[in-house]
Amino acid sequence: MKAAELLIKCLENEGVEYIFGVPGEENIDVMDALHDSTIQFILTRHETSAAFMAGGYGRLTGKPGVCLATLGPGATNLLTGVANANMDLCPIVAITGQAGLGRQHKVSHQYYDMVSVYEKVTKWNAQIKTPDIVPEVVRKAFQVATQEKTGATHIELPEDIAGMEVDSSPLNLVSHQLSEADEPVINQAAEMIEQASHPLILAGNGVTRGNAAEALKSLVQKTNLPVVHTFMGKGAVPWTDEHSLLTAGIGGDDYITCGFDESDLVIAIGFDMAEYSPKSWNPEGQTPVLHIDTQEAEIDACYPVQLQVVGNLQENILKLKEGLSEKERDLTWVSHVRRKAFSELESFQNDTSFPVKPQKIISDLRAAMKEDSIVISDVGAHKMWMARMYHCYQPNSCLISNGLASMGVAVPSAIAAKLVHPERQVVAVCGDGSFQMTSAELETAKRLNVPIVILLWRDEGYGLIEWHQMKAFNRSSYIKFGNPDFGQLANSYGFEALKVAETNELKPTIEKALSMNKPVLIDCPVDYRENMKLTEKLGNIIC
Repeated sequence: MKAAELLIKCLENEGVEYIFGVPGEENIDVMDALHDSTIQFILTRHETSAAFMAGGYGRLTGKPGVCLATLGPGATNLLTGVANANMDLCPIVAITGQAGLGRQHKVSHQYYDMVSVYEKVTKWNAQIKTPDIVPEVVRKAFQVATQEKTGATHIELPEDIAGMEVDSSPLNLVSHQLSEADEPVINQAAEMIEQASHPLILAGNGVTRGNAAEALKSLVQKTNLPVVHTFMGKGAVPWTDEHSLLTAGIGGDDYITCGFDESDLVIAIGFDMAEYSPKSWNPEGQTPVLHIDTQEAEIDACYPVQLQVVGNLQENILKLKEGLSEKERDLTWVSHVRRKAFSELESFQNDTSFPVKPQKIISDLRAAMKEDSIVISDVGAHKMWMARMYHCYQPNSCLISNGLASMGVAVPSAIAAKLVHPERQVVAVCGDGSFQMTSAELETAKRLNVPIVILLWRDEGYGLIEWHQMKAFNRSSYIKFGNPDFGQLANSYGFEALKVAETNELKPTIEKALSMNKPVLIDCPVDYRENMKLTEKLGNIIC
């Protein structure tokens, strides 16, 4: 068989369901091998979108999403999405074509050394220089991508190698299991918690990756420890739980910041530095940290680790729970923070001003969605509002990219989410700036007939950048743009288009879109004057 055919057999052996990508001349052998494969190739309109889809698949399943591009511009287009997945710790395997070995030693059409380019944005990457190593390279790519902390790997297949004959077969899969912390370490961690007057849990992305949410909830119920979530840790403990201090990370003093001010021990569980800089919640580095994660902590002056519990999160949390006594704690201050946060959201439930305020959009969206519905937030001003005020019942029900945080991620990720969970509602929340970066994927969604809903916050500009400009200079610069008629644009791709013309139409419109069971775009004008009002509010919150 050809090396390209062996590659596909190896991917089948790894359990790959989908490959997201854009083919090219240099990987036609791979595309031909896919013709008779059990793997479904999802043709996208741009390579970056393909990597976003792979990242979304990887985050929701824990299995590597696979994306594909050709050499040169295809590989460089793919790069942003691969980097985004790697920083968000989503397992993916990227495959790119390449010029034949015979012309890589000189300046050549569309040739760049992509192994060197991808080195900085992946956990591991390699070129297949001989057909015989295809099984080893594929197995290692998947193994490394799924090892904690999960992330991106990259395989480069030159076109001449792809067409060569080879007599080989896929390697056996070997599962890997994280070890558990030693008993003396668990006992020491339990003692630290018992001795603290106001311990506080900071739950990060790793809780979801490690399938540790149930273990965390059982720990919280026994010990009455309050829990703050990062953007990517949302839902580790349901927002309806009295121990939940909701989400932190927007910057400035917020209600949840009071929890960190109150705490004399931060128990960071599955926390990743890229999610929420410790300088924002422990600026002087005075509050000690108990680090519970799959890997040792990164060195940071504002993250003063006193003890590390490293290994399998789920098992270590359960062992820690057994070592802790049931304890009644005064959660009055937690209830106070929760009331303040909820009252702010509830105060906009009946707001009828137009354009629609961000708080009202979120209030109506949350009310319209089921507990297991999946919302994917794109990057922009709306992301900050969603992170702060869209509350979750379970992990991975509000996906926010907060590592590389690349604009354009929501629509492609929503397509992947609907492929993974066709039974669940999926909504992409986009700004008009981020939406236009990957809006061509509306055609992909329609072609696949995936009934996603896009809730578009329209303000005719880059709202988040304006927000920062106004805070820094009290004036904005070069952030306004024109927009198409989004209804006509959506219709041209085969989407249904709904427009919010009055604020009281918003919730019924969202409910209608979700009930239609087809791809729908909702055009909703947003009043981003609330951004600066929030900035002022965050500067005046008193614990």
